[in-house]
Amino acid sequence: MRLSDFRYELPECQIAQRPLERRGDSRLLFLPAQGAVEDRVFASLLDLVRPGDLLVFNDTRVVPARLLGNKDSGGRVEILVERVTADDEALAHIRASKPPRSGGRLMVGDAPIEVVGRDDDLYLLRTQGGSFAELMRRYGHVPLPPYIRRVDDPHDAERYQTVYAQRPGAVAAPTAGLHFDRDMLDRLEAAGIERATVTLHVGAGTFQPVRVDDLDQHRMHSEWLEVGQDAVDAVARARERGGRVVAVGTTSVRSLEAAAAAGELTAFRGDTRLFIRPGYRFRVVDALLTNFHLPESTLLMLVCAFAGYARTMAAYRHAVAHGYRFFSYGDAMLAEREA
Repeated sequence: MRLSDFRYELPECQIAQRPLERRGDSRLLFLPAQGAVEDRVFASLLDLVRPGDLLVFNDTRVVPARLLGNKDSGGRVEILVERVTADDEALAHIRASKPPRSGGRLMVGDAPIEVVGRDDDLYLLRTQGGSFAELMRRYGHVPLPPYIRRVDDPHDAERYQTVYAQRPGAVAAPTAGLHFDRDMLDRLEAAGIERATVTLHVGAGTFQPVRVDDLDQHRMHSEWLEVGQDAVDAVARARERGGRVVAVGTTSVRSLEAAAAAGELTAFRGDTRLFIRPGYRFRVVDALLTNFHLPESTLLMLVCAFAGYARTMAAYRHAVAHGYRFFSYGDAMLAEREA
């Protein structure tokens, strides 16, 4: 398939710029394994999962990774910390009128940062006194996606974060999880739905466009993940009782499938460049709860691989025609794996 196969038209007014007042007020498009799509509300998820199913959540926590400052020449610079590699070192994207040079210095507030060098598209940065964690705590902004065309505000610090976030490290939220509040989690547990967690620290690469039309030539961005033995055991229990594995978000899919790359799901900790697109054979996941994704994105390709290309693209056209809200603060879709 080609990149152009994953193009669709979306009116800009359907790109959600702010979250709804309450997390669970979003709509839910249900794409069953067979039959027509159904327009629902998110609360109806309780009717679509079954006792014995396992929901797998990504417990990563978004860090205030966007830093605004200046180069030593005085020009403005925007730093997006991709990964902290040591207390005083990080890999980051830098936006400036001219690329900073190795050995140059950046200032964020009163904190100097040295540009050590390059690592592909990323810059290696080192603080000159203090840690990156402290720097982000003092000066960091919520790293809202580029399609949200406003500055972050205090409300985003809470709403661009899942209620179950635990492990700091992401620069983008696992957005399917943003729909869950504590009440919904309690109701799912009372209904006999087991929960497990994995961790995948979502990187800024998730928003980078695919730059080649031949998908065989695309080099997938790397992300760090961990699937612990507890999650592996929870999947085994679900299989034994005849339940389904329902991934909450594409990041949970990527985590589970990367940990099963050798054929069987095993505990895994490390980086992955797994690129899931049509033709991929899923080993773990039976159903997927996800938001609506950017045209021509690797996330849309993953959903098409899971639910079927024609069915997914038809569901997206339905969502556009029926006024669904798209992307991070938008509505949700529950897709069953193509029969």
